[in-house]
Amino acid sequence: MRQPRYLSPGDTVAVVATARSVDHNAMEDAVKYLRHWGFKVLLGKSIGPVHHQFAGTDQARTEDLQWAIDHPDIKAIWCARGGYGTIRIIDALDFSTLERHPKWVVGYSDITVLHNHLHGMNWATLHAQMPLELGAKTPLTATSIREALTGQPYHINYANQGRHTRAGKAEAMVVGGNLSILYSLCGSASSIDTQGKILFIEDLDEYLYHIDRMMMSLKRNGMLSGLAGLVVGGFTDMKDHSIPFGGQAMDIIWSAVKNYDYPVSFGAPMGHLPDNRALPLGVPCLLEVSLQSTSLAFRGHGGT
Repeated sequence: MRQPRYLSPGDTVAVVATARSVDHNAMEDAVKYLRHWGFKVLLGKSIGPVHHQFAGTDQARTEDLQWAIDHPDIKAIWCARGGYGTIRIIDALDFSTLERHPKWVVGYSDITVLHNHLHGMNWATLHAQMPLELGAKTPLTATSIREALTGQPYHINYANQGRHTRAGKAEAMVVGGNLSILYSLCGSASSIDTQGKILFIEDLDEYLYHIDRMMMSLKRNGMLSGLAGLVVGGFTDMKDHSIPFGGQAMDIIWSAVKNYDYPVSFGAPMGHLPDNRALPLGVPCLLEVSLQSTSLAFRGHGGT
């Protein structure tokens, strides 16, 4: 797996919107953080425009992200917000200049499209909070982005939640992201190979039966067998019908993986949560799960 070099003071970070529209005022907190960390900031042309629910037309968003990919001085691309829309532009992008100008791609939720597509091209990325609502998150949310982007020794420790935990230890790279996006990418050029890897999943505002449908789809696609481990983040604002599906999101996920033997942990502080820690994807990770707590330690420092 190829890894962009870690950032140093004076490096440039571009902020672009690949999905839903976002205005300049909503970027103020992120710009302040970046400048405080010593980085230069470039806002793309997609910050501000509105085309229906999108940050400009598909062509305009493609051109803006392509600009950030190709720009030789940009060392990281921070996607401004999620929602929906990245999948509409992924096939029009040319990532070939990453060979000459490698850079981190940062975001989560809908940005899982980019994470997975780039993982298929053997590039490491950073699953992390978007600039939108960064100021409303915990201080650790922002701090974790800085630590992960600058290559500091980086660990995530948390207490397990719920009654489903399978203790164990694994050393592998982390892949994954938003479950709905992973499901939507199955069978496409952006679908990921999960074999021998630690799979991370999270989601927001879904019906419980749909969580079951998506987990069954991943299972039938062979994406849940042969994992090195499973880390489950926030499953926030789940919904049910008047006739309950039965069980909660944790129960549904556990049911899909309970017959495997790799470590499984629930309660990771990543996803649509007030505390949304940065999670390096495609970077070597030591996962240790006990019955009480979980630790993820990232060892892939240095980059290209």
